[in-house]
This record gives sequence, C-alpha cells and structure tokens, in this order.
Amino acid sequence: MKRLIALLLLVAFPAFSATLGDDGLHKQDWMRDTFKDLSEDLAEANAEGKRLVVMVEQRGCIYCDKMHKEVFSREDVSSYIRDNFFVVQINLHGDTEITDFDGEVLSEKDAARRWGLLFTPSILFLPEDVESDETAQSAAVALMPGAFGAGTTLDMFTWVNEKRYELDSGEDFQRYHARRIQERANGSTD
Repeated sequence: MKRLIALLLLVAFPAFSATLGDDGLHKQDWMRDTFKDLSEDLAEANAEGKRLVVMVEQRGCIYCDKMHKEVFSREDVSSYIRDNFFVVQINLHGDTEITDFDGEVLSEKDAARRWGLLFTPSILFLPEDVESDETAQSAAVALMPGAFGAGTTLDMFTWVNEKRYELDSGEDFQRYHARRIQERANGSTD
C-alpha cells in the first residue's frame, strides 16, 4: 500500500518541475541573461574564470525537455556547469539580436542558421580567446548536437573544461568518453 501511495505521489508531483520562460524555453539558474554580445559574454566568462557556452534550444523541443528534466536536473551535472561555465541561451527561432564575435548583428534565428545549427539542443563550447573575424561556430572547440544522457553530457563538459581537445594524446572525445565509462565501471554506457 505504501508503495502505491508513493507511486501516486511521484506521478502527481514529479520531483522536477521545469521552469519555462516567456519564450517557452527551459530556464536553469546557471543560465545567464545577457545582451547576447558574444565578445562581451566571453570577456565576462573569462573574468569569472569560466568557459563560455552557447546553448541553442527551441520552444516545444522534446529533447530539450528531456535534457532539462533528466540531465540538467541532476546535482552533479548542474553544479559542474554552474561552477565552470558561463551559459548563454539562444532561441533557434528567436528574434532577439545577437552580436557574433566578428561584429555581425543578427537575430537568434539568423545566427543559428549562419552557424549551421539544425537540431536542438545544440551546445557550442567556446575557447577563452576568439579572433575578431570568427563566428561562434568557426571558433567553437566542440559542438554537442542533440540530447544525451547525464554521463555523456558531464563527460563532454569535463572534456572541454579540462581542454582535452588540446592534448596530443590521440584521445578525442569519443575515446575519452569510452574510457570514462569503463572507469565508472557501473555497467552503464552513459
């Protein structure tokens, strides 16, 4: 009987309730509300000792919903992002103006099109230094296209934060992630 009551409570009152903004996008407390001038955002991220991330999402995206409810809601993932990253959210179909690193001012939807982003969520990871003639897409050190489980997501954020893309070890992200799965040794592929 107690199990039935607990199950009914979980269904009636889920543990995570996604916060949706006026734009219909999920909001996390570690997302930054900026003027979306990427050069300024990069400078602010650097001043805080964090890495700049541009997260592209859209209203009604079932994969974005999954990421926010199942991955970003986990304290280990959320705290790692909060402690190490400066996250700017972009709406795939939005009209808010963005200033790209090369100075071009365009709407969120035009920026996403310019960067060749077709799927949501898409997460662009930026280096600490970006040349003034580069776009966010051309400067990115990594792109995470789509929804992944918590292990993959945390491994990607860790791989970028530790600058493993700069190592001359031959361990690209996929090899790093495979190694991390084995190190976790919990039988999970994620």
